[in-house]
Amino acid sequence: MAVSDYQLLEAWKQVLTLSKLEKGQMVTILTSSATHPQNLAMATLAVQSMGAVVNRLDLPPVNADKALSRDPLAYLGTTPLTGNLPAIACLKESDLVLDLMTLLFSPEQIDILKSGTKILLAVEPPEVLVRTVPTEADRTRVTAASARLAKAKEMTVVSEAGTDLRCPIGEFPVTSEYGFVDEPGRWDHWPSGFCFTFPNEGAASGRIVIDKGDILLPQKMYVSSAIEITVENGFATKIEGGIDAEMLNEYMQSFNDPEGYAISHIGWGLQPRCSWTTMGLYDKEQTIAMDARAFEGNFLFSLGPNNEGGGDRTTACHIDIPLRNCTVMLDGEEVVRKGKVLDGGVK
Repeated sequence: MAVSDYQLLEAWKQVLTLSKLEKGQMVTILTSSATHPQNLAMATLAVQSMGAVVNRLDLPPVNADKALSRDPLAYLGTTPLTGNLPAIACLKESDLVLDLMTLLFSPEQIDILKSGTKILLAVEPPEVLVRTVPTEADRTRVTAASARLAKAKEMTVVSEAGTDLRCPIGEFPVTSEYGFVDEPGRWDHWPSGFCFTFPNEGAASGRIVIDKGDILLPQKMYVSSAIEITVENGFATKIEGGIDAEMLNEYMQSFNDPEGYAISHIGWGLQPRCSWTTMGLYDKEQTIAMDARAFEGNFLFSLGPNNEGGGDRTTACHIDIPLRNCTVMLDGEEVVRKGKVLDGGVK
């Protein structure tokens, strides 16, 4: 269902209020050729209506000669900000950056955040944004889960499909995503609702079974035949199965980068307003499928970079894989049981 300008404007104002936007602050909206025009228009009006100063920084796309799809997460690292010192200076001078372009997993983003600038990524279609407007309750829930994760020394994940993964943790910080930026130097993504960390370097081991109905991203496909991944010393060393495994293998091989096979972030979804089924209702170029990443009870793991967690891997290959029906344990204590989060939910 299409969204009225009024609905989207109100949604932006709610998120900016949660992000503590104040009168007179400087806001830069970062855009590119794929930016949704209604998102841009209503974000601009929302910022102005709250008395802040708004600028727009529009940058041409890059990576067309390298990426195998138009999805902004299909090739990471190089961005329109790479080597673009005037643009970086503009963003550092802003109190808040509204990223309608996708500046994810880049050293420029990390540098900008260190200056104290807040960055909020929002690139999903308007109707997804309106449905998933974040709340204070989302922050409370994600923060509590993150605190539990930060105390743990090991995450283990099992499923009836055959997943049996062991991940020693604690070497890297925990990241909380709840959909707004309420502290200087904070990055977040609207929509979101999950917490994650990275396994200790070279320590993850076991087996991951991507079952029928689980999701591969950025392929934006529901798996039709099980894929079995063998994990040794922190890397996927085998990817076996039918045609879906062949496609995943060939896609990853195209990057010609062994670091793309490293186990990256691991965590679980906490957003009840996101749905496992939503991705199937969209054309692949309309969305980056944040519903799939954030829906409540998933086990979300990734292959590829860990630089956003403070690591050294900056590979351009990044695969996000949300699994259903997993049991996630921290130091032996269940936090998700067969795809159900055990924290009582959002009231």
